[in-house]
Amino acid sequence: MAANPKIVVRFDFPYDPVMEARFAREADIELVTCARAAAEAETRTALAEALVYIISSAKDELPRQWFANADLIARCPKLLCVSASGAGYDTVDVDACTKAGIIVVNQAGQNAGAVAEHTLGLMLSLSKRIGECDRRMRREIGFAREEVMGRDISGRILGVVGIGHIGTRVTALAKAFGMEVLAYDPYVAADEIARRGAKPVSFDDLLARSDFVSIHCPRNAETLRMIDADAFARMKPGASLITTARGGIVDEAALYAALTSGHLAGAGVDVWDREPPPLDHPLLALDNVVATYHTAGVTIEARRNMAAQAAEQVVGVLQGARPPRLVNPQAWDTYRARFAATVGAAR
Repeated sequence: MAANPKIVVRFDFPYDPVMEARFAREADIELVTCARAAAEAETRTALAEALVYIISSAKDELPRQWFANADLIARCPKLLCVSASGAGYDTVDVDACTKAGIIVVNQAGQNAGAVAEHTLGLMLSLSKRIGECDRRMRREIGFAREEVMGRDISGRILGVVGIGHIGTRVTALAKAFGMEVLAYDPYVAADEIARRGAKPVSFDDLLARSDFVSIHCPRNAETLRMIDADAFARMKPGASLITTARGGIVDEAALYAALTSGHLAGAGVDVWDREPPPLDHPLLALDNVVATYHTAGVTIEARRNMAAQAAEQVVGVLQGARPPRLVNPQAWDTYRARFAATVGAAR
């Protein structure tokens, strides 16, 4: 190990071993893993020496005192980079990091295939009523098959809200099933949406025409409670909602009302306001809800890819390279000056 190693700190959440192996190949990088059960003072001492903080993206997994906010940043004078372990960064105050000259990176696109497959799984489960049939077979005898008759998804319309890495993969899979795909994304040009395989439409048009509405946008001030009672009212009667994005984008109480009124046919919910949701959550009592525990991107393959790419990106950052998945490019110039003062010239 180098005399003055570059410290990377993370907590002891499950990581694929490829992350540790990648850091081990760099003689000047030391990976410090803090136990969640350790004394707070011990963890703060480690973070005070960190150049990079690898942070969980799951807002209900990480204790609040370890969120990358202004208070924590003030205690970490050497911190240059916060690396979110997933595509989301709900645990990071990006504005506070930017003001401090700290860059934020994420792993956008690295689990897109897994989330897209999960999205189609939820859609198929709802349309074929797989979960509903499974529950009834475990508690009833003698019901008719026609009572759980499903529908084909071929020929139906999917509305994708957000056509980034995941939305684009969902579009391709849906089209392979013979679906028509509409997309709304105010940050992607109409011709680019078309290039990604979907028809660009307004948000209102998407809600009104889609048999399935699937959410793939980030959680931020613009999207919080974006799918509310008004949005549900504008959806086609008998449509279904799929959400694998982030908890808080969908108003859960409004979703429950839309389902119990019969306006919506069903919902596939992978992300929640509180994760996991309480056992008495109203949505969990409905047979036309397929519920999963923020597992869309949690596969063996996705976790391995995320860990490998996260480590590779951090190694690049510590060598002075501009990271490929930079969340706050406006911090770059200030960060570069801090990097030079802290680490020295880029390799």
